[in-house]
Amino acid sequence: MKKIYHLSTCKTCQRIIGELNGGEGFVLQDIKTEPITEAQLQEMYDMAGSYEALFTRRSRKYRAMGLHEQELGEADYKRLILEEYTFLKRPVVVVEDEIFIGNSKSVVAAAAEKAGIN
Repeated sequence: MKKIYHLSTCKTCQRIIGELNGGEGFVLQDIKTEPITEAQLQEMYDMAGSYEALFTRRSRKYRAMGLHEQELGEADYKRLILEEYTFLKRPVVVVEDEIFIGNSKSVVAAAAEKAGIN
């Protein structure tokens, strides 16, 4: 399976999808219009090893909700990601049994290599 969880309105996600052959061969899921399910999040967790790895603190709601002043645990990260799509670190690229989280050059390059894109 090759899948990209992204936001269609995010310029960074659009750029990365472009770098990944325009998403050709991938199932694209816009998490704003098609929210991730608990089962999908569990699958990502199983590959990533933690919900914290899937969670972004860059969301505007992170500070607005006062989360920066709280000690969050794995259950909190899971709940927040399911409640609010902006808390998922984007994009999340799944290729076979590997997960690539975020937009750093090294993560995108590793995802492209795993997907066979040069």
